[in-house]
Amino acid sequence: KDANAALLSNFEVYQLLTDLKQQRKESGKTKQSSGQQNLNTIMYETLKYISKTPCRYQTPETVREFLVAMKDHKLTK
Repeated sequence: KDANAALLSNFEVYQLLTDLKQQRKESGKTKQSSGQQNLNTIMYETLKYISKTPCRYQTPETVREFLVAMKDHKLTK
């Protein structure tokens, strides 16, 4: 499958953003370009919104189980 054309679940987005936030915190870089500051704002706003949804409490196993259960319904994007 084409990785650039795949759809992400809210859980996957939440997980990616929290991992990225943790990596940035550990690296400790302080000097940022304006583009980087804009990206940080987008990440912050997205995490703020998405952490209020149920995806915050999901696990990879529950997402996998859901996808397997829905496979028989042959839903389209």
